[in-house]
Amino acid sequence: MPQMNANLNHQFNTNISRVQPTPIRVFDNNASKIPGIVKLTLGEPDFNVPDVAKKAAIQSINDNDSHYSAGSGTPQLRQAIANYLQNRYDLTYDADSEIAVTIGATEAIYASLFAIINKGDQVLIPTPTFPLYEAIVNLLGGEAINIDTSDNDFVLSPDALKKALADHDHVKAIVLNYPSNPTGVTYSADQLKAIADVLADTDLVVIADEIYSELIYGGHHTSIAKFIPGQTIVLNGASKSGAMTGYRIGFMAAPAELMKRIGMVHSIMITSPSDPAMAAAVPIFDSDDGHQATLDMKAAYEARRDFLVAALQKLDFTVTTPRGAFYVFAKIPADQGTDDVKFATKLAQEGKVAVIPGSYFGDGGEGYLRLSYATSMDNLKLAVDRIKDLLNK
Repeated sequence: MPQMNANLNHQFNTNISRVQPTPIRVFDNNASKIPGIVKLTLGEPDFNVPDVAKKAAIQSINDNDSHYSAGSGTPQLRQAIANYLQNRYDLTYDADSEIAVTIGATEAIYASLFAIINKGDQVLIPTPTFPLYEAIVNLLGGEAINIDTSDNDFVLSPDALKKALADHDHVKAIVLNYPSNPTGVTYSADQLKAIADVLADTDLVVIADEIYSELIYGGHHTSIAKFIPGQTIVLNGASKSGAMTGYRIGFMAAPAELMKRIGMVHSIMITSPSDPAMAAAVPIFDSDDGHQATLDMKAAYEARRDFLVAALQKLDFTVTTPRGAFYVFAKIPADQGTDDVKFATKLAQEGKVAVIPGSYFGDGGEGYLRLSYATSMDNLKLAVDRIKDLLNK
């Protein structure tokens, strides 16, 4: 195998040294080597892609739909997304100039931040949250400013936002992820309105990652774009609601002038998404069958959530029932200490249950575990039994 010339070490972008491999994947990869382990680690739906999406993808292939599409995505999918945003969330976007299809929500996050961040710019990130945001900010030469929300039930308060703005003078943007990965917490319309009132007096760009918007239990998702559309980039996709993680279909929606700048970055990065994957996503966003498939999956997630929360509470974990996504963020029992990495490692090695340490999600996550219930009820029951056995030891 070839060895890299040592003289090339100084050739790399120095910002790469500010980024580490995602600890979630590292932990999951190590745990996956343990024979017989039950994994509650990744946000990977265990459902198959709905038939309506499969049929659309197959039809696209049979129709020899294999050429470059528009960089922003096919007109059919962009219109389906526009209809989806209007019908589901009362958001109005022009399909031609204000929506772009991306390679998953991940690329949408990167393209949005790339279009905004200059060296030294600061980005506010309420934590605990998915570590990808901070990694991208660091890669771009910016500075991530974490706002610990753990003392407010993991919800960003207007006062905490005002303090962060007062304490930092180079803030360019804020990233809001709701429903949240890892906590499952989401925001009511009133809570979003209060945050929007603060942001409306600034020139910050709001990056609203709403990839779990269809997985709200006992309520309806409201987007912050409803209150401050002129400064908001809405990110979403088919990965979670359509169980289509491997299809890599996300999107971003924003005012035309803002989208023009982001779209330039997007088109240079990817040229265009996959035609059959985009065809598959159309009915997920804009058909009765696609919506029903999402509702069926959500009902199963809700049953799993209720089981897991009740079971963990009986084992003396401190758990608040999450209102969205498919994660439980559980505080370790008091008699087990506060080292979440140590506890999660022991649970994997001795209990054969893999979960993610809460500290991997930033400030406020220490002493917690994230458990994904995007797996079967049988796996959840087996995992709970094993956690109970470990605690009894």
